[in-house]
Amino acid sequence: MSQASDTIKLPLTFDTAAAESLAAPLSPGQLAWRRFKRHRMALLGGVGLIALVAFILIGSVLYTEKYANRNDVVHRLEAPSSGHYFGTDSIGRDLFARVIYGGQISLIIGLLSVALALLLGTTIGGLAGYYGGGLDSILMRFTEAALSIPSLFLLIILGKLFGSEIPTLRLMGRTFSGSVIVVILVIGLTSWMYLARIVRANILSLREMDYIAASRALGVSNFRILTRHLIPNTIAPIIVAATLGLANAIISEAYVSFLGLGVQPPTASWGNLMDQSISLIQRGVWWMWLFPSMFIVITILFTNFVGDGLRDALDPRRKV
Repeated sequence: MSQASDTIKLPLTFDTAAAESLAAPLSPGQLAWRRFKRHRMALLGGVGLIALVAFILIGSVLYTEKYANRNDVVHRLEAPSSGHYFGTDSIGRDLFARVIYGGQISLIIGLLSVALALLLGTTIGGLAGYYGGGLDSILMRFTEAALSIPSLFLLIILGKLFGSEIPTLRLMGRTFSGSVIVVILVIGLTSWMYLARIVRANILSLREMDYIAASRALGVSNFRILTRHLIPNTIAPIIVAATLGLANAIISEAYVSFLGLGVQPPTASWGNLMDQSISLIQRGVWWMWLFPSMFIVITILFTNFVGDGLRDALDPRRKV
């Protein structure tokens, strides 16, 4: 027999585990993105929010605010048609354009109030958790006192007292009623407490880590330790709180505006568009309440989907 025939051919095998061990390690951001991609509802929510923002931005280019506020009593209370996609309201204004500009106001209120809540909650929780002692006791007692204030009740009272007192503002070519400022401040000042407690709890555990002790030994200032090491390592719960807080802010604004105590005309918001439909429901004017409420619901749903996905994606204890 030839030498070639005596050679024994062995089957080729592929060790998947060994190949993965040789691959470059993923960064925390890459791990989070991989987890997020596996959350189908979170992806749906992200795509939905992007589409919603694109709808509002593109619509703002196609329709001017002057057109959205223009009265045309000849075409009042018209049902949805090719001329008015969402119909018209009781004084002939195009509801499609008003939903676009109402979405701008609702999202601006949500984003700015959440930004204010994040600033307060992160600052107070970070200082209380890092310094501890008497400062911790004072800040946490203040937080607990703020938690006892019913935010919606306060929003209704302050909206009633000051909503019509602040003059109308013009900013970047837009007209805003002064009630917008009241709604932003009240929602932001009454929604930071839970975040402060979460940030404090995280920093209480992080400040005992070895790298924090090493930073102190090297003479790093407390401010730098807090802003460069502790707060960045608490970013995951802060991001999750921001997404869920956005949904709460939008629904709070819609609630008080529906009662006529939030954003005041001529500024449109999804909440006060629904308020204007109350007297028309029994007359069969269904489009006045359907489209604003539909946008509120889908925005809150998409935001909550993204928040749930981020909560799972940013959890370091979850497997890839």
